[in-house]
Amino acid sequence: MKEFSKIPGIGESIFAVMSRMAVENNAINLSQGFPDFSLDTALIELVHKYMLAGNNQYAPMPGVLPLREAICDKISALYGSSYSPAEEVTITAGATQALYTVISTFIRPGDEVIIFEPAYDSYVPSVIANGGIPVPVILRYPDFAIPWDEVKDKITANTRMIIINSPHNPTGVVYSEEDYNQLAALVNGKNIVVMSDEVYEHLVFDELKHTSLLSFKEKIPNSVTVFSFGKVFHATGWKVGYIIANSMLTTEIRKIHQFTVFAVNTPVQFAYAEYLKNQEHYLSLNSFFENKRNQFNNLLSPSKYHLIPSKGTYFQLLDYSALSNLPDYTFSEILTKKFKVATIPLSAFYSTPPEQTLIRICFAKTENTIINGAQKLLTASEEFSLST
Repeated sequence: MKEFSKIPGIGESIFAVMSRMAVENNAINLSQGFPDFSLDTALIELVHKYMLAGNNQYAPMPGVLPLREAICDKISALYGSSYSPAEEVTITAGATQALYTVISTFIRPGDEVIIFEPAYDSYVPSVIANGGIPVPVILRYPDFAIPWDEVKDKITANTRMIIINSPHNPTGVVYSEEDYNQLAALVNGKNIVVMSDEVYEHLVFDELKHTSLLSFKEKIPNSVTVFSFGKVFHATGWKVGYIIANSMLTTEIRKIHQFTVFAVNTPVQFAYAEYLKNQEHYLSLNSFFENKRNQFNNLLSPSKYHLIPSKGTYFQLLDYSALSNLPDYTFSEILTKKFKVATIPLSAFYSTPPEQTLIRICFAKTENTIINGAQKLLTASEEFSLST
């Protein structure tokens, strides 16, 4: 009943809607962000190894210590930042749980949260569920740069959090060190928590470098960074992520974490701890996914879709304005039902969608899926071109 709902304006996730539509219409699913290829069998064998060794009961609430230690070693090697495994790392049941836990920890009724839109669809509902007020800042097509002057104008005495996401889902933009410096200047001296969603940290292309909030711990002390193992190791169904924050913030985060999830999959944590010792497992991902992006974009190059190559994540935006002026949901529905390829309408990532003709596809797919999905999109392009 509506009177019992904490988020009455929120319906079913667009990812669930489009994935179900794909199944119902026997369509290739380029909508939801998950790989359709197998993960490394060595990782599966490690999980089996730790299951057989008896690691099948509750893990410690913050996560198993070997994994937290491996994460800190990785952070030090990649970002030159030092964090305490005992006091500043918390293992979570995936990144979405991590995001919700952080928001629940710091957002109280009436608190304002600045969110850059288009934005991952869990941010706004999580803020509303905790009584907060989402304050959208629109990233403009085609470069989706952050308008820092506008951000400055949106900050008030009630601003409690700013959420930044890089590499950015759904646009594929990778934000720079200068962006984080601008952010640091805006929050300096203010009681604002900055939460950085960095689940695609190892998916950065074209020789760009991922800039992490972890490198700004001195400039932005009230910082929380969220990561996901599922995104980088092709195991989204295992739902293991983690939160990095200073000890003061982590103490508060764990108060909420212990009463929502408490402990995360034990054998998988031990397996990741051992798997992380080989840096090649994650340092090779940039070229792996860049090749998939290039393959998909090359296949679509003869079409009338306008593509701005993704700089990070495993998502690509397609501008179909040369084909149709239909709303993006309607266009996506036609692609799924008639042309048998499912995509995501970009309007789903906005509180108030602007007028634009953009859809998002996921290229974390096998070569056959990429080829077949691109071919169906090409067929749609040809038919729409003939009808206009």
